[in-house]
Amino acid sequence: METVLWVLGILAALSHAIVLWQWVAARRFQLHQRTPNGALIRPRPISVLKPLKGANALTRDCLESWLTQETGAPLQILFGVDSPSDPVCDLVRQFNSLFPHVDASLVVCSENRDANPMVSKLIQLARHAKHDVLVIADADVKIPQRFLPEFTGHLENPGVGLVNSFYEITNKSSLPGKLEAVAINGDFWSQVLQSNQLKPMHFALGAVIGIQKSTVQRVGGFEAVANFLPDDYQLGHRVAKLNLEVRLCPIVVECLEPACSWRRLIARQLRWAKTVRTSEPVPYFFSIIGNGTLRPLLWMSLARSAPVTWFSVYLCLSRSWIALNLQERLTRNNAVKK
Repeated sequence: METVLWVLGILAALSHAIVLWQWVAARRFQLHQRTPNGALIRPRPISVLKPLKGANALTRDCLESWLTQETGAPLQILFGVDSPSDPVCDLVRQFNSLFPHVDASLVVCSENRDANPMVSKLIQLARHAKHDVLVIADADVKIPQRFLPEFTGHLENPGVGLVNSFYEITNKSSLPGKLEAVAINGDFWSQVLQSNQLKPMHFALGAVIGIQKSTVQRVGGFEAVANFLPDDYQLGHRVAKLNLEVRLCPIVVECLEPACSWRRLIARQLRWAKTVRTSEPVPYFFSIIGNGTLRPLLWMSLARSAPVTWFSVYLCLSRSWIALNLQERLTRNNAVKK
């Protein structure tokens, strides 16, 4: 029994050290930093590829944030759907009337490629892209003003092959959704930065990706990642294999998701865990070790001694404070956004 307690104590301390490392890595990253007014990088024409499927109460805000961007250069937005009967088509047509000055098109991606549905749409949307700089965005992403010029400006730097951005989960009205938001807003982004301290970023976060057509062609086109579920990871991985930098933009975007059930949350987290385990087995292993709450509680329940209890309470409270602090830094708020 004494050996078990020693092992639990060491694991509890190790998990706390890993969490502290994540916090330090996150504090060092210049999150939300923007270029000063008047010092914007040269605007470039952009084609946005935005696959869509269905619509909810939050879809309007997401799409409108793209249509109201001030880029200082030609902007093309391509909305891709599987069928003209998709409910989101009516919303896109409304926006075409409200924003006639925006080069926005609804593209029906009717080809059945027996592949990742999102990548299938990207393959078909890319054929209509007018500009060399491509921005790929999930349907639920809302972006702040002046995002696109600064985001794509990173591609001007020599050696940068792909740029992506952190995201925060917002508008989660159910308890399962709020718990998921805490996990993403308080942990996920710091784990990515911790991984980047071990080796250069060699994958991409899929909320928003910026890449040039020529780079897409060099990795074999979107067809090269068509049969992978984590297509964003694979696209970034192939860019990194070209000895090009995968860069993180410090500006954070929002993912607006409706309330979800416990069943949907569990299914999504299991799918996410399986994807991370397959793509990044070593970071996945350390993420398990870095559970800074479970081990102290287990250690405290088995030891039943005052020193262990107080130290375990400190570890749990410290873990909670770090998660809330990181969430506040990412969302610039001290609570999960409602």
